[in-house]
Amino acid sequence: MAEMPFQQEPSRNPRYLPIAEHGLIGDLRSVALVGTNGTIDWYCSPSFDAPSVFAAVLDAERGGSFELAAAVPGRTKQFYFPDTNVLITRFFTEDGVGEVQDFMPVTGDGHAAESGRHRLIRRVVCVRGTVPFRARVAPRFNYGADPHTVRRLNGLLFFESPERSLALTSTVVMECDGRDAWADFKLGEGETAVFALDLAGEEVPPRGCPHMEAEHEFNATVAYWRRWLHQSRYRGRWREMVHRSALTLKLLTYAPTGAIVAAPTTSLPEQLGGERNWDYRYVWVRDAAFAVYALLRLGFTGEAEAFMRFLTTHISPGCGDRSGPLQIMYGIDGRTELPERELTHLEGHLGSAPVRVGNAAADQLQLDIYGALIDSIYLYDKWAQPISSGQWDDVCHLVGWVCDHWEQPDEGVWETRGGRRNFLYSRLMCWVAVERAIRLANRRGLPADLPRWRQSRDTIYRWIMDRGWSERRGAFVQHEDSEVLDAAVLMMPLAKFIAPTDPKWLSTLDALTEDLVSDSLVYRYDPQASPDGLRGDEGTFSICSFWYVEAMVRAGRLDEARLAFEKMLTYANHLGLYAEEIGRTGEQQGNFPQAFTHLSLISAAFNLDRALG
Repeated sequence: MAEMPFQQEPSRNPRYLPIAEHGLIGDLRSVALVGTNGTIDWYCSPSFDAPSVFAAVLDAERGGSFELAAAVPGRTKQFYFPDTNVLITRFFTEDGVGEVQDFMPVTGDGHAAESGRHRLIRRVVCVRGTVPFRARVAPRFNYGADPHTVRRLNGLLFFESPERSLALTSTVVMECDGRDAWADFKLGEGETAVFALDLAGEEVPPRGCPHMEAEHEFNATVAYWRRWLHQSRYRGRWREMVHRSALTLKLLTYAPTGAIVAAPTTSLPEQLGGERNWDYRYVWVRDAAFAVYALLRLGFTGEAEAFMRFLTTHISPGCGDRSGPLQIMYGIDGRTELPERELTHLEGHLGSAPVRVGNAAADQLQLDIYGALIDSIYLYDKWAQPISSGQWDDVCHLVGWVCDHWEQPDEGVWETRGGRRNFLYSRLMCWVAVERAIRLANRRGLPADLPRWRQSRDTIYRWIMDRGWSERRGAFVQHEDSEVLDAAVLMMPLAKFIAPTDPKWLSTLDALTEDLVSDSLVYRYDPQASPDGLRGDEGTFSICSFWYVEAMVRAGRLDEARLAFEKMLTYANHLGLYAEEIGRTGEQQGNFPQAFTHLSLISAAFNLDRALG
């Protein structure tokens, strides 16, 4: 493989846990990141895209955190309560073993435990011997920009800022200094302590969270996640990893609208010290459509139905007129304005500034989203339930637009900021958009301008085969008039554009292996050979690594595919979670966890398992 520029190793700065040293909890509205040290250092309330309350992962001093851990040295281990999104962090000390059980209550219908309530519960248990614990609650509202005060009322502590307030209940006595609250306490074997953090609003008056209530909420939340996971039809070789990926994708759904966010964090760096830091707490049409495919594969039709409802209710063709009938991304409530700004008062994870909120890429033209979306609609109609006449009208509108505009240069799937080009992947997914619509029309007997659609489909096919192929490289390339390779073309056989054993494709697969693959890990492209308008480099892109596995499966290279897949599994964190990228020394990079990565893991596992028999 061609040597990529060396990236600096992750710093061992004790003020920051590595990105991978976290678990995820959530209530289908927001999430929290819980470190292996017991600290919650990322939490936005009451929704994914709300300003943070805890953001120490982005600034150890100004971000805010909720520390809860053994007060003496020892080892820690972290795992999920089986088949759930309830996280257990265990502390092994000289005199005993204790654990913190972290969860956000969800009821049987997938809603927060009580209408209007957004609650985070931390239950501490001493399971052996005696363990001293220390707790410190230090919120920093609005990404650490807003001041706040603390007051006691009816046995609760209220952290109050101009825009938002939190109520803390605790079964141990808390001290406070007007800004933060803390406690030192000791538990003997079998003893517990409970901390509950509620959004303090007018809808649900805060109340205490005694031991019995915490037990009830714990049991109800465990039961919810197990009932949900029971719907899975996957019984293959990698069940544990596939089900963890499914549970993670479910955590990234916003229950009130059916939206699926790309990741629940912002500005976790793709390169330490670099500028490739983005806000991913929005609905990328592409990511969400691929997630629908992965969940449908496993039998989770409810999530697919909810996303289709999101499209119908909140997005209509024409709302993205600046860049086409659709934007590439939307807010979790369907809003189109996502202005990007920098939070200059935060230093960034391990000093990797800037910290950004909002995303200017919302205004980009990315033609591939139409193929991803219409493919997911086609599969939903095939595997879940028939789409409505209104939804078909929207599909026809989108396909008509694609037929008129597929030749435009665009920013491409990787959202480069180096100018528009005639990307092969964009053309490929335009072909998918038209081809899947033709299939759907034929299968359902739906009205369509089939002669025009077929002509456009065939013209796009010829463009790709003629202008996307480089004789010198013996490969399909990134864009017209170039010889640069791009891992996005791995989708060609996956999208059924080309036979997976076609000589041109096998030659392309060999070229990609030579240029972009490093020990099964796949780079998106080489930014030195194909400048993307940004300084610095990046790690390997995990979705591409799983696409690579699937492409080899379809090419019949099962031994190579299985080895590459097993190697990829070793790069997951201790809980089976993945960020967007993997760095030179195996560390997780980018926003975490990443929907793209987990949905591609599901697809690769499903297809590899089926091929192995």
